[in-house]
Amino acid sequence: MTFEPERMGYSSQELADKLRELRKRSGLSGARVAARSNMSQSKLSRIENGKVRPSLVDVEQILRAIDAPADLVAEISALARMANTDWQDARSLRRKGLDKKQFELAGLEKTSSDFRYFLLSMITGLLSTPEYIRASLGHIPGNHSKAVAKKLERQGVLYDRSKRFTFILTEQAVRWPLVPPDALAVQIDRLTSLTHLPNLRLGVIPIESTTTPAPLNTFTVYDDRIATVEVSTGILVLRDPRDVRSHLQEFAVYEELALFGEAARERLAEWSVNCRG
Repeated sequence: MTFEPERMGYSSQELADKLRELRKRSGLSGARVAARSNMSQSKLSRIENGKVRPSLVDVEQILRAIDAPADLVAEISALARMANTDWQDARSLRRKGLDKKQFELAGLEKTSSDFRYFLLSMITGLLSTPEYIRASLGHIPGNHSKAVAKKLERQGVLYDRSKRFTFILTEQAVRWPLVPPDALAVQIDRLTSLTHLPNLRLGVIPIESTTTPAPLNTFTVYDDRIATVEVSTGILVLRDPRDVRSHLQEFAVYEELALFGEAARERLAEWSVNCRG
């Protein structure tokens, strides 16, 4: 099955219909397949009715339970991966209004408690000064006052002590000259101040650090259930546990390389001074 970005995230009902059809074709009852799949009958029913999005593991268990032929296993597994992956292309996000994306992110932040951000090339909105946020949207035509306001409003979540945040920034992300040097110094000073929040860990990876493999993308992991990956043309939203786990493992590698606490503050202070010349 060909992976087409526009189909990602829209295959859930198709997957549900296929699984229900295959189960009925096998002649097995829902209760029997559920028992063979190590899941409750109610969960299987919700999967077949499209009310629950199954993980790849769920789908594999169901396919084994009904003794699906190999060619169908490959087809349905590919469909399951697409159902667990959303593609949000940048053009569509801009047409809808960038502030709409901010409401979606606020919803994710409200329902999550453990956040991990790997920032490869620039600083995320949650950590940004107003000037930095405006500059980050400067290449996009239109009035972005609502998006800027919503980004700033979202920063309040950092002060919710029931939530835990870990941010890892490369030196490039911190020092990229998105704003003039004096404004960048203020931005770096803000990063330093945030390192004192008790529920927030902020680490930096200096350019001289050896990183293997080399990081390719900025990504965020919400709890252990969703990973989002940013590329220049859009955002991938991954829900399959194995995809999420892969990003958690990658994050752990960068966490080992990063400087935290006083070591991070010293390096940030050095970069801030360099900006001020």
